[in-house]
Amino acid sequence: MSATRRLTDPSGLERYYVLTGGRSGPGGSAASLDVATLVVARAAAVPGMQHEHEGILRRCRDPLSVAELGAHLGLPFNILAVLLADLLDAGRVEARNPIPASGAGRGPDLALLEKVLSGLQRL
Repeated sequence: MSATRRLTDPSGLERYYVLTGGRSGPGGSAASLDVATLVVARAAAVPGMQHEHEGILRRCRDPLSVAELGAHLGLPFNILAVLLADLLDAGRVEARNPIPASGAGRGPDLALLEKVLSGLQRL
């Protein structure tokens, strides 16, 4: 591959650098994202928004894990995490952490079940 081809290859590292504005990882509240975190859109895309942000919002109309989202968009985890951090900071998406495995063997979480019941009763 020639040097010119590598510099203009839209699927290379240069593309990721541009997508993230040179950031290599998320900061703030997005630092706790992992592949099992569920992401759901809280707002629609707006004109002029970065194409990848639009794609995230479109795909996350229903909750989708970070791993699934990365597979759909063809983006590595660290790049996707930076893009999600932008959307989290703007309030356009919500991240829901999975229930920790440490509580998996104890039976149902009663507080969680009460919240679900309360939400269902409000419908």
